[in-house]
Formats: sequence, C-alpha cells, structure tokens
Amino acid sequence: MYETCRNYDTLTRKIAAEVRRRGKEGNVCYVVDGSVTEDAAAGLLMKSQKVRFADGRSKAGFFAALGGLAGEYTALSAFSVGGRKFCLPLVVYDLTEDNVGDVKLALSEKFGDEAEAVLITGGRAKSMPLYEIDRGEIPFLTGLVVKEQDLLTKKRFDFEDVVTILKRLRAPDGCPWDKVQTHESIRINAIEEAYELVDAIDRDDPVRICEEAGDVLMQSLFHTVMEEERGDFTVTDMLSELCTKLITRHTHVFGSERTATADGALSVWDRNKMAEKGQATFSDAVNDVPDGFPALLRAQKIAKRVEKGGWDAATVENFERKFREEYGEFKAALQSGDREEIAEELGDVLFCTVELGRAAGVDCEIALLDTVRKMQRRYTEYERLVRADGKDVNALSDAEKEQYYRRAKDASRA
Repeated sequence: MYETCRNYDTLTRKIAAEVRRRGKEGNVCYVVDGSVTEDAAAGLLMKSQKVRFADGRSKAGFFAALGGLAGEYTALSAFSVGGRKFCLPLVVYDLTEDNVGDVKLALSEKFGDEAEAVLITGGRAKSMPLYEIDRGEIPFLTGLVVKEQDLLTKKRFDFEDVVTILKRLRAPDGCPWDKVQTHESIRINAIEEAYELVDAIDRDDPVRICEEAGDVLMQSLFHTVMEEERGDFTVTDMLSELCTKLITRHTHVFGSERTATADGALSVWDRNKMAEKGQATFSDAVNDVPDGFPALLRAQKIAKRVEKGGWDAATVENFERKFREEYGEFKAALQSGDREEIAEELGDVLFCTVELGRAAGVDCEIALLDTVRKMQRRYTEYERLVRADGKDVNALSDAEKEQYYRRAKDASRA
C-alpha cells in the first residue's frame, strides 16, 4: 500500500479500510511501531466500539528521552508536520528519506535554519543545526528533537513572542516609556503606522510593507495588552472576536449563501455586519462611520451607505446638475461675505465632487493623493528649471511662469 499511495492521508484511509474489511471475516490484529496513539490509521480504527487496543512503547517518548527532554513537549509525525501547528520543545517521529526534506523546510520556516536540533538514529543522538538534518542517511526509526529557544537567541519569532515582548516592556522593571503609555497617549500612533503601511504599498516596496505591517500589528497588540492588564479582555478574546466576525460575515464561504461576484460578496458582508451590530435602520449604519476618518474617506463611506438606504445612486448626469446648483450657492455665499456660509457651501461642492468620483468608480482619497504627489513632482521640476536658469521663482512674469510650468509638466510625463 505504501508504494501505491500518493500521500500519507490516502495511505492512512486505505489501511483503515483494509483492516475493517478483514475484520468482517473474523478477528484481525493490526500492529504498529510505537504507541497506538501515534499511528493515524489506528486512530481511525479506534473510533469503533468493536476495536480493542493494547498500547506499545511510544516512539515520541523514546526520542524525547534520547534528545534530553523531560516533562511537556509537542509530538508530531513527520508525515503531518506540514499541516499542523507546533511549538517548542518538539519531537518529530516517522522521519524517512522521503519526508525529511519537507520537515526541514517546515521547521526552518518556523524556527530558523540555525535552530539547534537533535537527530536520533540507531538509538544515538547527534546535535546539529536544522539545515543539516537531511544530509545523511535516514534509517528506520529515526526521530528529531528541537529544544526550546531563548528569546534573545531566536532568529525567527511568532505571534506569541510579540505578546511576550510587549508584556515584558510593560512590566514594572520594563521600558520606562512603554510602561507609562495609555490608550490615549499612543492612539495617534495607530493612524501614523497605518499611513506608513499605505505609503509602502503605494511604493510597491515588499521590504517596507513587511516592516510597516508589523508596526500596525504591534499597535493593535499594544492596546490589547493594556486591556489585559485592566482585566477587560485578553489577546485570545480579541482574536476570537476577529475570527468569529470573519466566519459569520462570510456566509457565502462558511455558510449556505452563494455568490460568484465581488459585489455580491460585499453585499453579503454588509448585510451580516448590520445584523451583528444590531443596526435596524440604514441611519444606524450611516451614523456608525467613525468620526476619526479623514473627511474625504468619511464622505465616501457615508455617501455609499445613504445610497444603500434609498437615496439616488451617484451618476455623472446627477453630478452635472447638482454641481451647477451647489456652485451657484457657493458663489452667492462669496458675494455675501459670510464666512460660515461660504465654508458650508464649499463643503457641499466638495461632497458633490466625491459623488462624481463614486459615479466614475474611483476612490477619491487615492485619486487626490495621486494628484498631490504629481503636484509635488511637477513643482520640484519647475523650481529646478527656474534655478538652473539663474532666476528667482518669486520674480517671474506670468509668461515665464507658464513656460516653466509647461516644461515641468512635459518633463514629469517623460
């Protein structure tokens, strides 16, 4: 069976099925190396009340003892390392020539190539870095032990390490700055880090995206650790809330609803979100848009939600009519000289422009940011050209300004 099966899962199912078939003909004994609990096929067979078992010597326990482990540890079959969660100290049994390479890659990704490992063959243990475990022969009954790593010597870290470090920084003998911070004192940092992540994405810089995504995660965990200290909720509570939300709002993936389009998926998400938040009306959803959003982004969110609540959809035709109306009111306010009225009518003109962006399917926040960046590049070139000619940017005639602007514009397009 081992020679004919494409993978370990198929082998496991076929072995269990064959034992059951033989069992219909009379009593049958299925013998495994190591403990019954370490054999996947035996695990399937043990679900039947008709099966009795006599346990044998644990392979994991045997390798743990030779590798110098005592007490608690994680034990995994080498055949299942790629699809399981694991932590240190770790014992891996069932190592073969076929799977040792995959085991090395999986463990190196998690713990680093240089992590100290103990390879056990023929009852003998030999220490080596992880990257060397597949460089020799792998005879039958070969195992691997990877011991716990000290935080300061680690090369690879996981989610739990981030939480551990933050708690250490917040401890009484931790960092003088970190331990005195509050939600209020660092709340703006979350916005700054989010903008830096967006900037890295706009620059298509994978190295910076990796760094800034970590900073955003750190901000979220910092606030969560502070709440753990208060006893309000834990990191596990936060993660459970997140995972529950992802499952319950994607009922087209984890439930019975079906949709094949991105718009359909978004509609399902919005409907489930309103139900979860107890938003009985569209006004509830409109008023739920955070006050802290940038004005342009908030305008888009609210415009989208009022449209779902029955207001007219944004179209280019509606914009032309509405813009003429709003711009006329703005000009009248200018003539009146009333500063509050001018500001109010200008706001209406700007919101009208947001509706134009929505009608065109454009994200106004991104469009404006792109234009600002374009203006920065263009002016930089404009000033360079003027200074190269030995002139003062504040002493140009209108004709000269136009000439330099055209040259800078052409240069920025090149």
